[in-house]
Amino acid sequence: MAKLADAYASGAYDRKVMGVQLSPAAPIINKFYMGSFIEINDTLRISKEQGFPVELDYEKHLIKPFAAQDFKDKIFEFKDKPEIRIYKIPPVRNFFVQDVDGKWLYWGLVHILEIHHNYVNKTTSGKFKIIYINTPDEMKKAFELIDRNPETKFDL
Repeated sequence: MAKLADAYASGAYDRKVMGVQLSPAAPIINKFYMGSFIEINDTLRISKEQGFPVELDYEKHLIKPFAAQDFKDKIFEFKDKPEIRIYKIPPVRNFFVQDVDGKWLYWGLVHILEIHHNYVNKTTSGKFKIIYINTPDEMKKAFELIDRNPETKFDL
C-alpha cells in the first residue's frame, strides 16, 4: 500500500475513474469508501495454482506461438485471488498475466465473464475468455510498455 501511495503522490500514475482524475489520496478513497475494501484491476494476474491455463506453456509458445483462435470457445476459471477485486467488463479488455514466482509474464488480453466474491475469506474467483495472445516478441515489449517494475520482470 505504501509503494502505491508513494507512486500516486509522486505523480507516477495518471489514473482516471469514471472520467475523474484521481488525487494522491485516491488509494485511500478506493480502498476504504464507506468501510469497504475493493481493489480495482485492469490486469488478471494468476498463477497455475489460481487457474492459469495449463495449455499455455511458454516454452511451447516459443516454438509454435499460440493464438486466441486456438481457445476461441474455451472458458477458463480462476480462483482465490487475494482481496475483493473488480475488473473491467466486456467489451473492455483486461491484461492477462501469468504470475511465475512473483514475476509477471504478459500473455495477452482477456474478457472477464464472471466474478464471485468470498467476503469471509476476502478472495475473488471467476471466469474469463482469452481474446488475444501476444507473440513472443510482444510479450517482451509488453513489460517495457506496461510495467517497467524491475521486481516483477520475467526474464525472457
